[in-house]
Amino acid sequence: MNITLNGENFATNAHCVSGLSKEGLFTPEWVVIVNGFQISEDTPIKDGDSVFIIPKSTLPGKEQLEAMLMARHTPKVHNRVKKASVAVMGLGGLGSNIALQLARTGIGSLHLIDYDVVESSNLNRQQYMIKHLGMLKTEALKEQIQQVNPYVNVKTTAVRLTEDNIIEYIKHSDVICEAFDKPECKAMAVNAVLENLPDKYMVASSGMAGLESSNAITTRKIGSHLYICGDGVTAAKQGCGLMAPRVSICAGHMANMILRIITGNYDV
Repeated sequence: MNITLNGENFATNAHCVSGLSKEGLFTPEWVVIVNGFQISEDTPIKDGDSVFIIPKSTLPGKEQLEAMLMARHTPKVHNRVKKASVAVMGLGGLGSNIALQLARTGIGSLHLIDYDVVESSNLNRQQYMIKHLGMLKTEALKEQIQQVNPYVNVKTTAVRLTEDNIIEYIKHSDVICEAFDKPECKAMAVNAVLENLPDKYMVASSGMAGLESSNAITTRKIGSHLYICGDGVTAAKQGCGLMAPRVSICAGHMANMILRIITGNYDV
């Protein structure tokens, strides 16, 4: 019978996964994915099945990794995601989480924009480590992404965005993500995109501080091309800080909405 093994056509007489091994054994040292589902014990296979067998400690090649992602995500989803480009403005608790989540899904290109450096107060909610202290956030996050998915095309811009320069930096991306901390920066970015790039889809944020209910964080569609994630109310202030769980929940909403846009699921 014929199956797809590690993304390539393969003829075999084996009737189970272990039969594909020279030793004829199923080993826990493998990552084994059959028809998009990771298995933990020997499993029957049939003609036309898709099987991936990769040693756990091995980085697959680009084609193998893409094929594995495709198997987990379904082909139509992955093909659209790998062709898409996303600009992430602000690489703090939201932006760093969003960028890494998109990298894990196999996004084609990321444009990371932030002028700041990593400092110790960032470690409570942002995707950086002690070794990144003092590094530009753009470079530290690019390093993180390369450790997750080295095949993502990452462009970095270490600049402070203003009304005068923002459009030039983001106009070539398919989807634009606003992940700033300060309300005035959020407003500037949203207004600039709505006025100058009305056909671009944008995902923005508002309200994710403190320890309020996780369920209060939602995704809302504002107009035809703008989505806002958060509770819309809870801003950071004295006695109400930004903490990893709620910030990452909002980041998840934003990354998911970006993927929905890329795959054509525009409505919330």
